[in-house]
Amino acid sequence: MFVKSGLMIVSLAAAFAAFAQPNNQLSASDCEVEEAALERDIDLARSKGQMLRRRELAEALSSLKARCQTLAPAQSRAVRIEKLEQEIRELRLELERAEELLRKLKAEGP
Repeated sequence: MFVKSGLMIVSLAAAFAAFAQPNNQLSASDCEVEEAALERDIDLARSKGQMLRRRELAEALSSLKARCQTLAPAQSRAVRIEKLEQEIRELRLELERAEELLRKLKAEGP
């Protein structure tokens, strides 16, 4: 029992250490995975009556959500930029096709 509790405390401490460190490489999918894991752990702690652990996990979840929200605008901006660049590439191709068609029509004569 004590070994199992000790292992849970060590794993919990490692998780909190990971959350405490700034991680600029966190992706949206990482956020979703970590959030789901924390929510499962919170539910498990609640079902076992481990209210202190549940509260600590809830604080970690809150911190994670705050970090992920600051990540979202940067990602959405990057996604918007990528979409606009793709749209520009498509429009340039369309323009090149239209110009080629115009050259062919002019070359045919009246």
